[in-house]
Amino acid sequence: MSIYALKPRFQALLRPAAAAMFRSGISANEVTLGAAVASVAIGAYVAWRAPATLPFLGLPVWMLLRMALNALDGVLAREFGQKSVLGAYLNELGDVVADAALYAPFAFVAPFAPGWVVAVIILAGISEFAGVLGPVVGASRRYDGPMGKSDRAFVFGALGLWIGLDPAPPAWVGWILPVIAALCVVTIVNRVRRGVTEAQGAHA
Repeated sequence: MSIYALKPRFQALLRPAAAAMFRSGISANEVTLGAAVASVAIGAYVAWRAPATLPFLGLPVWMLLRMALNALDGVLAREFGQKSVLGAYLNELGDVVADAALYAPFAFVAPFAPGWVVAVIILAGISEFAGVLGPVVGASRRYDGPMGKSDRAFVFGALGLWIGLDPAPPAWVGWILPVIAALCVVTIVNRVRRGVTEAQGAHA
């Protein structure tokens, strides 16, 4: 189960906004690229201000806005004839870069261990790679959880809110990152296993 399952409903709510953006001449690729650039800028700012914790309050707000932008670029691409090869590259690469930028600031505040932040960034990237490999082997693009992109956005947004409101959280909060890392490993296994099963079924 993953928060990603709610994406169709989220996109339906945003469809009027996507139509307005289309009429304004805003393309899916511009939305994708803009979200990635803004994520890098916000992540860099929060990391630069660390160990100050107040800037972390901006992370949950941006995580929500970024999820909305990710949904909007999908609606623009599929429903307004803006699908492109470049868009596919921007979407996948932009997400990995944005995730890394938004997770990195946690390496600079207690009680999070920098090594675990790096581990989560790497495992998150591998999980997205495992999902993208689906079409390569004859399956669909895999979005299996339990720790997909939307789930990580929710967790890190919640952690950003916590750190922003409580500059001295209890030490056990640091153990949330190893849990996220373990769930990323489960996600990778699920995406590979289900991708293989789907591909084998399609060729049977």
